[in-house]
Amino acid sequence: MGGKRKLKKLLLSILIFLMATQTACAFGPKDKLKRGTINFLSGWIEIPRNIYDKTVEESILQGLTAGTMSGFGMAVVRTGTGLYEIITFPLNIPNGYEPILEPTYVLQLGE
Repeated sequence: MGGKRKLKKLLLSILIFLMATQTACAFGPKDKLKRGTINFLSGWIEIPRNIYDKTVEESILQGLTAGTMSGFGMAVVRTGTGLYEIITFPLNIPNGYEPILEPTYVLQLGE
């Protein structure tokens, strides 16, 4: 059981490190791999984020219903996009290794 806890701490540390080392503009394969890893590991955060956003914008009822549903949908999209970027990181697709999702990361505010 201690091994699982250490693995979780290691993955969380890597995620925090990768999020803290975000580059400003020009993208490359390393950026695509980092972005894919972060999105693959943090896709589930879309659920509470969407619940919160809908609650603030609309109401608690909208947050619990529509927010939960859109959160699950975006969690699948973000996790899937992360996996796609991990697998295709050496390939220059999309052109210039540009991010596929906006915002690029789940906890990033729109640019």
